[in-house]
Amino acid sequence: MIVHVGSILHSYTKGQAKVEALGDSLQTVLEDLDRRYPGMRFRIIDEQGRIRPHIRIYVGETPAADLATRVGERDEVHILAALSGG
Repeated sequence: MIVHVGSILHSYTKGQAKVEALGDSLQTVLEDLDRRYPGMRFRIIDEQGRIRPHIRIYVGETPAADLATRVGERDEVHILAALSGG
C-alpha cells in the first residue's frame, strides 16, 4: 500500500513523501515502516503503544483511532503531524 508521510517525517524516508508498506492493520504497517525506515515508528507511537497526540493517521479519508485499525492493500494511509511554534 501507499503511505503518505508528512514533511516532519521526511528525514526518515530520505525526503520521500510517498513510501510503500505492507500490513493488514496500522500496527503491522508501522512495524513494516520501521523496518524500512528505522526510528520512524517512535516518532508516531509513544511508549504506551498509542498514537502520539500531535500525530493524525488516516486510512483513506477516515481518521484512525488506534493501531488496531484495519487496512487493505489498496488503501492509502496518510500520516500527518501538527506543527507548532510561537
